[in-house]
Amino acid sequence: MAKPRLISCVLALATLTTLGACSSGSPSPAGGEPKVSGVAGGNGAVPATGNGTAPGGQSPAALTPEAYKSELESRRKPMADAISALAGARGVKALDQRVDKAEQTLSGAADALSALTPPEAVRAQHEAYVTSLREFATELGSTAGKVGARDLCTSSAVLTDVNDKLSALDEAGRALQSAGDYPADVVAVKAGDKQTRRLRNGSFIRRGSAFNGRSSLEIDNGGSLDSVVTVMKGGSKQFSVYVRKKAKFKIKGVRDGSYKIYFTHGVDWDGKTKAFTRECSFERFEKTVKFKTTFTATQILWHDWRITLHAISGGNARTAPVDPDDFPGG
Repeated sequence: MAKPRLISCVLALATLTTLGACSSGSPSPAGGEPKVSGVAGGNGAVPATGNGTAPGGQSPAALTPEAYKSELESRRKPMADAISALAGARGVKALDQRVDKAEQTLSGAADALSALTPPEAVRAQHEAYVTSLREFATELGSTAGKVGARDLCTSSAVLTDVNDKLSALDEAGRALQSAGDYPADVVAVKAGDKQTRRLRNGSFIRRGSAFNGRSSLEIDNGGSLDSVVTVMKGGSKQFSVYVRKKAKFKIKGVRDGSYKIYFTHGVDWDGKTKAFTRECSFERFEKTVKFKTTFTATQILWHDWRITLHAISGGNARTAPVDPDDFPGG
């Protein structure tokens, strides 16, 4: 693989530097009779045998509508909260955790509800509801892997990915609820259609104070994904600019100073969250980029930098992955 490149040369009026990157039973008591222990009486419930039937092959008694509502209500809020929390996740790590939490919550609820015998009038709706819970939880398990692999990077992308199963659960919950005012509607979010949104090349997502320096920063994105480059000076974000794949953009008037350069690649730019929703990555250049203007009696010298967001022959600039939570987003 080609390596990043750094080239420096002194010009009469400028110094040009190029920086490239690679994105990177127990026995019986002695002498006695065998003993049998048990419980007499109880609350009148028929003990289950573990296979959904009572002793003698009888089916367990169906719950009363009131008791069934109580069982549903005890599980409705945790499920609804887990789905809403997933939809409200900000950042890849929080999204990863909330997808896992939602999967566990809905899977556990499906297991608990499947053990119940609902009122006969809503047996079909109950079974459809439990099936939808299981299928949605299973889908979330698959989606969790996509979040971990950074194929999905925002809550909106996750909801779009699971939209079929989410809609089926919403429909099953509303059907059960309308059959007898049963609290089963746990879906309060909507998924949007899959999109591939892009900004114009060179669009500033954030632009700091006026550029009044002499230097320039040219960004060459020869990769296969769009990118957003964020330039930091100390702990202050100077600017963030969108550079499309296979395109270049030059920022002029960069003031003197030492800068750290971060960049994120991806597909489908969400202007609200200021993040790519799919195929995202987060990196930074290990080398600090320094801009300096020097005045002499006869010359003015300054540094111009060109960075490449893809591997180039002869390059020597290293990049490093960045924790998504530490990335200075737009």
